[in-house]
Amino acid sequence: MEFWITETNHTVHSNSSNLAIGFTSSAISVILFGSNFVPVKKFDTGDGMFFQWILCASIWIVALVANLILRCPKFWPLAMVGGCVWATGNITVVPIVKTVGLGLGLLLWASTNLLTGWASSRFGMFGIDPEVVHRPYLNYAGAGLSAISAVIFLFVKTDVISVTSEPDTTPILRDKQINSEEDMPSDESWLDKLSPLQGRIIGSVMAIFAGVLYGSCFIPVLYIKDHSKRNDSMYAGASQFDLDYVFAHYSGIFVTSTVYFLIYCAVMKNRPKVYPKAILPGFISGCLWAIANCCWFLANTYLSAVVSFPIITAFSLKIDHL
Repeated sequence: MEFWITETNHTVHSNSSNLAIGFTSSAISVILFGSNFVPVKKFDTGDGMFFQWILCASIWIVALVANLILRCPKFWPLAMVGGCVWATGNITVVPIVKTVGLGLGLLLWASTNLLTGWASSRFGMFGIDPEVVHRPYLNYAGAGLSAISAVIFLFVKTDVISVTSEPDTTPILRDKQINSEEDMPSDESWLDKLSPLQGRIIGSVMAIFAGVLYGSCFIPVLYIKDHSKRNDSMYAGASQFDLDYVFAHYSGIFVTSTVYFLIYCAVMKNRPKVYPKAILPGFISGCLWAIANCCWFLANTYLSAVVSFPIITAFSLKIDHL
């Protein structure tokens, strides 16, 4: 009897600690995700290809530091696929912001991200095991409310064409007056040639596409963790601690973004549009994102992905609109 009481108390204490770590990690992740674009708010990043490469380079540096702190856990190449998926979605961010604005763009990709990540972990997709929650009706309600908010905001009109002289009302990534003439490429990007209607349609489609990719980026790690429990799997014995996969995941991000940037340079005939003043802000933005995503990995460990996805994506959206 005494043994049972001791074990019960230990379990309760362990669960309480896990919840505390999980919710603390989620809170940090929310704050950083909601503010990681602030450093680049007043700097033009052009078509976004150079910016995304700088962003991903800083993400990989944070991953390298984290990997050394964790004493270099085993590198699983499959975890890189999640990074490749995320980087593919990331190249659409600047075009989305320039066509539909940060508010609507973030809402669309965050809501789609939430629903994709929640559904894949809740019902078990792409070979991962479905996760069970104690109060499924609350979990369903949270996901449903997010979907409803996305539908409502689809009808919100945004104006990303006009540029005012007031710094507080300048749309993100649009104020070209910040950069001097010598820093600016002479030719306009393909985004500047779109009509408002074309920009809104293309931007909305890209935001939804990016959200699906963002919501799928954790699937390879969850797949490895689930199959580590099976003796007949090549992933048998793999770590159950999500942070052990950060370096592989972020390496996939950096490799993919580098490939895309090299392709872009080739298409531009070795004359890529480089914005020097966006380098340092982009690097800081990448560091903030990398730390936020590390905290998300922790939240997945201690809360499970089916719980962390609604919390982090929904509240990050609210923080960003403050």
